[in-house]
Amino acid sequence: MLIIETSNSSLYISNMNILNNVYKKSIDYEPFGAEVIYFGMGCFWGAERLFWSRDGIHVTAVGYSAGNTKDPTYKEICHGDTYHAEVVKVVFNPKKIDAFGLIKIFWEGHNPTQGMRQGNDVGTQYRSIIITTNGNQFELAELTKKKYEELLINNGFSKITTEIQKFKNFYYAEEYHQQYLLKNPNGYCGIGGCNVSYNN
Repeated sequence: MLIIETSNSSLYISNMNILNNVYKKSIDYEPFGAEVIYFGMGCFWGAERLFWSRDGIHVTAVGYSAGNTKDPTYKEICHGDTYHAEVVKVVFNPKKIDAFGLIKIFWEGHNPTQGMRQGNDVGTQYRSIIITTNGNQFELAELTKKKYEELLINNGFSKITTEIQKFKNFYYAEEYHQQYLLKNPNGYCGIGGCNVSYNN
């Protein structure tokens, strides 16, 4: 396993060459000039699919992030004591789609008011979370959270429970989880939005 260390954070990259069949690229593809952001919004199968139709994305992958154990398995994160969240990693071209556009998809694509759950999926791994890799992403996440929370409250929802963090770690999920709903089009997807648009 290849390990990259950056500013007290770690990105663990499997040396398996797993192909993303949506983009026809390896799931660890990160071209020069690309940005990366991570979103946890419930089951990562459906979260990953939300981004496939968007222009400007190089590749997506699913994995585990923001927890306190190294190289977790799916079975381990389901127990909750690892505190890892199921997330989708989005590698994008900031000249074609900006971080704001992706964060908007995040807010509108799930219910960010449910704490340690998303729909019928319950547990710390299903919590709502944005994991940023630069200062601009972090600031946008904080600012949009405040605005979207006001919109949700005005529409009868409670306060947002989404965590916003700076990048700490990320571990790719097992191969069968990658693009799960491409391989299983009728497979389970438990995420759903609040039907409240984020207005610029």
